[in-house]
Amino acid sequence: MAPLIVVDSKYQFFPPHRGTLWPRILRPAALTWLKYRQHITRIDVQGAERIDTLRQSGHGLLLTPNHSRMTDPLVLQQLSALLDQPFYTMASSHLFRGSRWLAWALRRMGGFSVYREGIDKQAIQTSVEILTRAERPLVIFPEGALSQTNDHLQPLQEGVSFIARTAAARVAKDQVHVARTPRRIYTVPIAIRYLFQGDAGETVGTILSGLESRLGWQPARRKSLVERVTKVGDALLTLQEIEHVGSPQTGSLEDRLELLIDHLLEPLEGEWLRKTASESVIARVKELRRVIVPDMIGGDLTGAELRRRWEHLRIAEFAQALSLYPARYVASYPTADRLLETVERFEEQLTGQSPVHGPRRVIIDVGEPLLVDPHRDRSASTDPLLQSLTESLTELLSRSAGHSRLCAAAS
Repeated sequence: MAPLIVVDSKYQFFPPHRGTLWPRILRPAALTWLKYRQHITRIDVQGAERIDTLRQSGHGLLLTPNHSRMTDPLVLQQLSALLDQPFYTMASSHLFRGSRWLAWALRRMGGFSVYREGIDKQAIQTSVEILTRAERPLVIFPEGALSQTNDHLQPLQEGVSFIARTAAARVAKDQVHVARTPRRIYTVPIAIRYLFQGDAGETVGTILSGLESRLGWQPARRKSLVERVTKVGDALLTLQEIEHVGSPQTGSLEDRLELLIDHLLEPLEGEWLRKTASESVIARVKELRRVIVPDMIGGDLTGAELRRRWEHLRIAEFAQALSLYPARYVASYPTADRLLETVERFEEQLTGQSPVHGPRRVIIDVGEPLLVDPHRDRSASTDPLLQSLTESLTELLSRSAGHSRLCAAAS
């Protein structure tokens, strides 16, 4: 389970550092850290010229990558280096409220905070201003949360399209009487794919043996990796069902996950929202956090109430973590990367540790930019910009999926 990202201290907006010297100084250090601490030995960039052409024409650019790993913002520094262009990046406020060194480095590299437990007007205004001025490309991860799966895109958040359209409307208004080629706002879909370059059979098998031992089993080295992953996953789910529901459940894995998630979230939604939501799990958890968190940072709650709210947040975060296991993710296509992603998450859930396994190669694939219309078609059932962005990211990820090899030891 991913750690909670709530800090019970008063929120303070952290603006980005506007200079370009520090990003260029810190960029090599970030890429070196990726190589030696995260074992990312190679980063390939495709389609960077699409950004460069629009940037040189003075357009505002919103870069919208998928978000499967915490290292994504640093990986994008390779794209920044190739373009010789620093980026601004919107990042969760908790990153700025821990280590002073991290907060300092994030800001110097163009990062600024966003308070995800409410409407952060300063973060929105800063984003719109960056796009309107076309100072430099702005990076926002549209999924709004870490997916932890490279082949599965989470529903995109509406805040991304709101920021893009607000900027587009402002630019259009400011340039009504401009004779030259007007400035425009574009969103640029970017697919980031991680590819394990080591012996997947050995690495995944070793992790599984450790997990099986923790469960009190003899390591099942003679079984296929898919069988072992399925068995361990079923055991971990059963343990959670016993803890939260009271007994193991029956049915398909998908039905059991949905039942457990609803069992966790519906009581919280009944108490805090007075309703049961029907949106994505990430949206449901975001709505709960929006209601639960604000009073926690005001300092007026009793110790007992503060502990109760932390427990509710923990339950909500766990429900979100469960939702990030796509149905038949490994069994349907047992690549080295899907296997490793899955057992790494098992390892984190069971041990609380997140060891780094490498070496890895990364592909950054820049898609066709999407011109932002400042007016939303209200007759459409879905947000047209988000729909186009979802389709583009899905296509890019599908294209780069061909680089992920099937694992010989999977079957």
